[in-house]
Amino acid sequence: MNEHDLDVLDEIQRRVLWLATRIVDAANHDRDTGDGVKVGGHQASSASLVTAMTALWFAHLDAEDRVAVKPHASPVFHAIQYLLGNLDRSYLTRLRARGGLQSYPSRTKDPDEVDFSTGSVGLGAAAPLFAAVTRRYVDAHFGTRPHSRFVALIGDAELDEGNIWEAVADPATSGLGNVMWLVDFNRQSLDRVVPGIRIDQWRGQFEAAGWHVVEVKYGRRLAQAYARPGGAALRDWIDRMPNEQYQSLFGLTGPALRQQFLDGAPDGIAGFIADLTDEELAPLVTDLGGHDLEAMLDAYAQCDAVTDRPSVVFAYTVKGWGLPIAGNPRNHSALLSTAQVDALRAAHGLTAATEWDRLDPASPAGIRAGARREALARAPRQRSLGVTVPEATGVRTQKPVSTQEAFGRVLVELARDPQVAPYLVTTAPDVATSTNLAGFINRTGVFAPTERRSWSQDRMLRWTESPAGQHIELGISEMNLFLLLGQLGLSWDLSGQPLLPVGTVYDPFVLRGLDAFLYGTYSGSRFVVAGTPSGVTLAPEGGAHQSTITASVGLELPGVTLCEPAYATSLDWLLCDALGQIAQGAAPAATAAPAEDGAYYFRLSTRPLDQSPFEAARVRLGDAVLRRQVVAGAYRLVDAHQAHPQLADAPVVTLAASGAVLPETLAAAAELAEEGIAAHVVDVTSLDRLYRAWQRTLRQGVRTATVPSVPGALRAAFGDRTPLVTVHDAASHAMAWLGSALGVPAVPLGVDEFGQSGSVRELYELHDLLPGSIVNAALAALSLR
Repeated sequence: MNEHDLDVLDEIQRRVLWLATRIVDAANHDRDTGDGVKVGGHQASSASLVTAMTALWFAHLDAEDRVAVKPHASPVFHAIQYLLGNLDRSYLTRLRARGGLQSYPSRTKDPDEVDFSTGSVGLGAAAPLFAAVTRRYVDAHFGTRPHSRFVALIGDAELDEGNIWEAVADPATSGLGNVMWLVDFNRQSLDRVVPGIRIDQWRGQFEAAGWHVVEVKYGRRLAQAYARPGGAALRDWIDRMPNEQYQSLFGLTGPALRQQFLDGAPDGIAGFIADLTDEELAPLVTDLGGHDLEAMLDAYAQCDAVTDRPSVVFAYTVKGWGLPIAGNPRNHSALLSTAQVDALRAAHGLTAATEWDRLDPASPAGIRAGARREALARAPRQRSLGVTVPEATGVRTQKPVSTQEAFGRVLVELARDPQVAPYLVTTAPDVATSTNLAGFINRTGVFAPTERRSWSQDRMLRWTESPAGQHIELGISEMNLFLLLGQLGLSWDLSGQPLLPVGTVYDPFVLRGLDAFLYGTYSGSRFVVAGTPSGVTLAPEGGAHQSTITASVGLELPGVTLCEPAYATSLDWLLCDALGQIAQGAAPAATAAPAEDGAYYFRLSTRPLDQSPFEAARVRLGDAVLRRQVVAGAYRLVDAHQAHPQLADAPVVTLAASGAVLPETLAAAAELAEEGIAAHVVDVTSLDRLYRAWQRTLRQGVRTATVPSVPGALRAAFGDRTPLVTVHDAASHAMAWLGSALGVPAVPLGVDEFGQSGSVRELYELHDLLPGSIVNAALAALSLR
């Protein structure tokens, strides 16, 4: 790149710096929120990446490349999109405002096109890595897509996040030559200048994981100085200087800067810089490579040249580059004063009338921006898969079976469907066999970039590894599981190929990956995850392996539909419905009342259940009605008046249960019948769908000042408003809201303490889940009428 091009890029980066700074300033000083709460923003953290991002968007990236932007650099991203013509000017004054620019890049809420949501530090860094894993899978199965580079711009303090190193170390992410991480090595975190020099540690960790490492430490001025006689000593001194001392130089000028720079310096350094004036010394010793456009473009080229492994670039920068707060230890959330912004505006040759202008389209900078807009333009992507997932696979059993076993059987049957099978892809964090994916793996194989020889034969698990495999095995990291599922669920956008992703995990450890689970759903990803086995029903394993709050998590997570079927056929219907909705893209399946756009969380069990109660309900209701109610969230498993006509005038109570506790609930209903009490039993298959249906009617009533109605799904399953007992192998509050929804007295039973080892009966006794306790709860509910 010649000097003219560099001058043009420099002009662009100066405008980017100004706009990014002013975007934050306008949000805080021009807009009256009326609530007295600070709007905030990160002018200094944005400034440190201006050079790196200008070089990327205006000289390096192609249309097919995908980039995750450091959360605090979102104003820089939006400034670039504005200069490229991809963002309306009105948004520049609406940072952190309703309907405006989000505080951190968001795929689903920002008006310009964001590839990866960022905000929870560490996750945005790892997401492009797993997007590249997804692309490698897509290329192997559906033909090579146009080449994409997957880039993450991350802050150096993000390297403290453990999930970064889990992602780097996983064998599934090795060998990805189309991945580049760029570390904004400004040596500052939120609270302080990071003490010491950690680059050697981080370089070693990346290299040990097989990554290619590039350091961009010095700009051209320093590189030229090092080439002079005695320059090696200067370089050695700057390399050894503590971060705190080096950062302090940016807040100094004149003799004070010289004195601070020489504090502790070896003999000879003072003489080397003696012929430099104070005005010449400052730009020399603070000349960092991360703010040198040519050095950054050279680093990107070095990464492109290495195609057999991921690359990481450590770009040495200063937090607050180009601003009067550069290098200040407390500049993380600092805001320039109005006087400082006025001075900066004048220094950039702008006025109040021109400060928001784009680049002159006839100028060299404007011409480059126009050309880059065309070069980076993308064609629309198709979200729908274009195949029809069957309503059911027809899995049937005459013997007791667990939902975990049924889940595996349904996947095997779907793998036999020639229309659906090619798009199914499963993944697990080293628990594939123990979560019942073995049958699917035996049929489809394990994905590997190249054919791998199997050195042992196992009749139960044929672990064939090849590019044709459809299961991606991960190491023991639930964070990696949800990060990969999130990217598989966005493959329609990031790799031009919709998929049907399914993951499994031990249910207690859903919580280990919760941050990444939330990240995926916030990003709009669609996938199925099965948490299995769940609850204290996993009795012998003890409290460390028993999940009690995961049902609440699934119920409360936006963009997630929790399903907890008890019987094989209901699981079959629900799983096919979930995959069918994913296959259709944004359109809901015809059998589900609400339109859903998100992930599906199946909470399953290893406890075998007798299937005859469900078959009896099937005979009573018919498949069409029963399936509709199962998918809607609940159905009446036992109608007490039909089962016991002699109790037509008896007191009535409803027992609502979900998942593995149905046998105890049914036994309690039978015992109540013997005592002259009619007990309906409702099987709640999706607490989530019931809750959303109730909330919709409530919100409609609130917004229109009308009396809310009881939604159809609740009316169909519960009918008369009778006293209620809820029974759940989970925290009791997860189902307790049903009493309010129906307007009846309710007694919630569940697991509100940590479990321990024992038998199922022993643990159910401890947590009041045995039939006797359910009967007593029903009597209590009746007494509350």
